Amino acid sequence: MPRLSEVIAALDALWPPERAEGWDAVGTVCGDPDQDVTRVLFAVDPVQDIVDEAVKLDADLLVTHHPLYLRGTTTVAAGTFKGRVVHTLIKNDIALHVAHTNADRADPGVSDALAGALDLRVVRPLVPDTTDPEGRRGLGRVCELDHPLTVRELAARAAERLPATVQGIRVAGDPDALVRTVAVSGGSGDSLFDDVRAAGVDAFLTADLRHHPVSEAVAHASHRPLALLDAAHWATEWPWCELAAAQLDKISDRKGWGLRVHVSRTVTDPWTAHAASHPTTTGAPN
Repeated sequence: MPRLSEVIAALDALWPPERAEGWDAVGTVCGDPDQDVTRVLFAVDPVQDIVDEAVKLDADLLVTHHPLYLRGTTTVAAGTFKGRVVHTLIKNDIALHVAHTNADRADPGVSDALAGALDLRVVRPLVPDTTDPEGRRGLGRVCELDHPLTVRELAARAAERLPATVQGIRVAGDPDALVRTVAVSGGSGDSLFDDVRAAGVDAFLTADLRHHPVSEAVAHASHRPLALLDAAHWATEWPWCELAAAQLDKISDRKGWGLRVHVSRTVTDPWTAHAASHPTTTGAPN
């Protein structure tokens, strides 16, 4: 039975904290380094529903992709929702560890898991990590399809393979255009449009696409068509939980730890309903 410090060392070897972005907050949030670990839960968000799930599971360690305190805090009072998370964790001897942009840049990382969920073959990073001599780490991935699909068919595949959310998949571009190459980036990706254009792909699948960057990307695509597929943030990052759990399982088997590793199926996407538009005219209402 390993101690928390041993498990954290293994996780830091998978996702070294020094590879996180400078603004990020990764690593261990709470937990006694000497406590024993037998059960681990992976999830995207360190929210109360997930923490309650960890309590019911009798987990000793919760590993999340998103940080609990990204911008710091002056209180962990239980009257605040994040403070309540901390209180629940500590009262139940559950450690919390975060792997965020260090997991995004890893090999394999968040975007590899996203590509795998969509049956895409990874060719290279979209934004290579210049410190990696093998050229395998970095943000996003440039991928190939095993056979061409239309944009409409690719969107349908994403809707089928990714966890269901009320948003589904939004598309910008010609739904009938053929796609042979795809860039993917788990989480918010509209800061990567220059890299996507430089990669010369037919489509880009990511999350949190905003009006102005998308409008500009569509205008740029007049010379080379680029379809944009916008999925829910949580849905694009959830496949990493399964990948990360499998990685820890292998380490546990190799070291003889006998860890029981679980992946949360709780949907923590914040959107809860969707009303489709049914316009009666072709333009905006008068």
